[in-house]
Amino acid sequence: MKKFEDVGILVARILMPILFIVAGWGKITGYEGTQQYMQAMGVPGALLPLTILLEFGGGIAILLGFLTRTTAIFTAGFTLLTALLFHTNFAEGVNSLMFMKNMTIAGGYLLLFFMGPGKFSIDRVLNKNW
Repeated sequence: MKKFEDVGILVARILMPILFIVAGWGKITGYEGTQQYMQAMGVPGALLPLTILLEFGGGIAILLGFLTRTTAIFTAGFTLLTALLFHTNFAEGVNSLMFMKNMTIAGGYLLLFFMGPGKFSIDRVLNKNW
């Protein structure tokens, strides 16, 4: 199994950020609506640029294996935070599922933080472990 580890990490790095890249792009193209939703949920709309940076920019970074560990730990924290802010009304059935989804995603990013980007990454080319 050890010989497939780097390929497995690459596949994970390709699959994991898809949700974030798509969501970040949606926030860019639907900026005002997203900002209004955030404010309605008690989150300052001024945080939207940081959200976009993490989701879209961080998603691209994970995909390429650049700043992998740093981005992974921030993404794990962000995902846990969004679960707590937006998905704790378990009376609405979908929120329970979304909460568990976020916990699962955070677990994957924590694993990536500890495992690192693998052989096929910009971080490895630059010989960095960030």
